[in-house]
Amino acid sequence: MSILKINDLEKHEEHSLVFPAFCLEVSEHEVVAIHSSTNVRTVLVKLFLGELPVSSGELSINGQELTKSKDAYFDQVGMYLLDDGLYERLSVKDHFSFFQKLYGSELSMDEALRMTQLEPKRNIRLSRLTASEKRRVHFGRLLFQNPALFIFEEPDQNTDLETKRVFLKLVRKLSEKGKGVLVLTGNMESALSVTDKVCRLDETGLHVLDVVFDEETTDAPSKEEFKSEDQIIEEEIIIQPVRFEKIPTKVNDKIVLFDPPEIDYIESNEGQSNIYIKGEMYPSVFTMTELENRLHPYGFFRCHRSYIVNLQKVREVVTWTRNSFTLVLGDAKKSSIPLSKTKMAELKGMLGLK
Repeated sequence: MSILKINDLEKHEEHSLVFPAFCLEVSEHEVVAIHSSTNVRTVLVKLFLGELPVSSGELSINGQELTKSKDAYFDQVGMYLLDDGLYERLSVKDHFSFFQKLYGSELSMDEALRMTQLEPKRNIRLSRLTASEKRRVHFGRLLFQNPALFIFEEPDQNTDLETKRVFLKLVRKLSEKGKGVLVLTGNMESALSVTDKVCRLDETGLHVLDVVFDEETTDAPSKEEFKSEDQIIEEEIIIQPVRFEKIPTKVNDKIVLFDPPEIDYIESNEGQSNIYIKGEMYPSVFTMTELENRLHPYGFFRCHRSYIVNLQKVREVVTWTRNSFTLVLGDAKKSSIPLSKTKMAELKGMLGLK
């Protein structure tokens, strides 16, 4: 059963598109992360809070729409937001007791303290807690609320390892209980640490990432793996006339697959190839030479010993001196990529310039 339903939701700010119409559902037992820029995340939060109108599309939680019944809608959702405040003069126990009574919760004080790992701090004022411990107090407040859908904005940003562990355990517990969880973050590593269902939302739409676990060990090779290269190539021609290439990157214990057109550029640093996509860096499992060979058919160019660039993303070629050149990309940061003198001549030939 779907808890959160988003249908054809889109948003414009003045004359610019924040994100086009997209659809998303979060069901019972499901954890979904949306990876986005700060601006997109802020707009989403305001839509969930009703601070911005849903002018195009639909947004409902357990069948309740904010525009039709505000009270019924907010009964179904609990949110942790980065700018949420606390009653700092209260102790942890008093703070929890307040929300326990407010929501008429059956969750015991001891259980809430255990789940948030705040038992030793139960009688300590919030003003004396660390920022990470205060974050766990916020999580405790949501446990007492016990809504159908939990929304977390950057839940582990600038927190210690203990709080990260508490959050991951908390999310697993909520999922087991049939709750829906939505995480809004600008950090891909954070998104992948909490769920395998990660979507990226930007001005081009909502894109679901291909995520698989990294298998450290493999089974014994099958007969298929002992086929000659010629046999494999022949079968590919017969079975798969069109070749689809995805580029794997590794984040913690998971492999994220990207389509070549998503990549802005690749940089080599101390022998490690790093792929850059919309300002985010992803370690590659391939060498620069391997990436160059794989990506050449998709319009990628080895512009420098340490750089491979997606020529579709280049907006400007800047000449500094007779021997110094730079490629400027059309991304938000206007990334500058060095272009070597020898590669400049090659690029001119590719572009049909003299």
